[in-house]
Amino acid sequence: MVKKEIVSAANLKKEIEEAKAELVSRNKKLKLSVKTEAKKKVDKKKAEAKKKVDKKKAVAKKKAEAKKKVDKKKAEAKKKVDKKKAEAKKKEEAKKKAEEAKKKEEEAKKKEEEAKRTYEEELEEQLTEDEIKNFAIDKTDMDKLVNKVTEMIASHATKGILQNILWRKLKLSSRDGSRLALKLEKLGNITREKILENGRWTYLLLIKKIPISTISIENAPCLVCPVEGKCSTDGEISPKTCVYIEDWVLTELKTKKRHETN
Repeated sequence: MVKKEIVSAANLKKEIEEAKAELVSRNKKLKLSVKTEAKKKVDKKKAEAKKKVDKKKAVAKKKAEAKKKVDKKKAEAKKKVDKKKAEAKKKEEAKKKAEEAKKKEEEAKKKEEEAKRTYEEELEEQLTEDEIKNFAIDKTDMDKLVNKVTEMIASHATKGILQNILWRKLKLSSRDGSRLALKLEKLGNITREKILENGRWTYLLLIKKIPISTISIENAPCLVCPVEGKCSTDGEISPKTCVYIEDWVLTELKTKKRHETN
């Protein structure tokens, strides 16, 4: 009986030990399970956190890429704007240079025109046509002077004569000579051709119309001839054999040559 009880006690002890061992094992397994679950939860949270971080990173990356694209577009747009501005500035500078060149050209042209401008052109602007036609020199028979000047210009035929040479021959001042030339042109007796002579602008005077002179006719012997009534081309008294007419023609030729020489 005692032996049996001892065996029973031993078995009980053994069972208790086994129960303890199983309990420890279960505790270990439970702890391990708890740890595992906790670790899983932690890992899950970490994974979720990582996923969130990765998502944020992806979003941030997308934003960065979008920003990069926007910045690139802005840079390209700025580049285009800067290029347009540069081109516009270049065009503006070119336009300004062209305007300055044109202005300089116009100024040079104006100076050139002013250099070409003659005293007669200034007179034509200042005087009326009537003032030019009615020009007269004090104590001078203008009809005789006009006829004389016209005949002198006519003596140079198509070559003409420089006005300053003519004024020297007539002992006229350039002021009076210029006005006289304008008068003769307005009367239709001459034409004036503007030419450059020795670096200065002057006028070549050319004959256009010779006025009728009555001086030579007034000196004709026929007007006071006592036998004019008996004169005929076939008669005894004839212009063909008239000594007075011959003398008169010779005198007129000498006068004309003298004018040409003077």
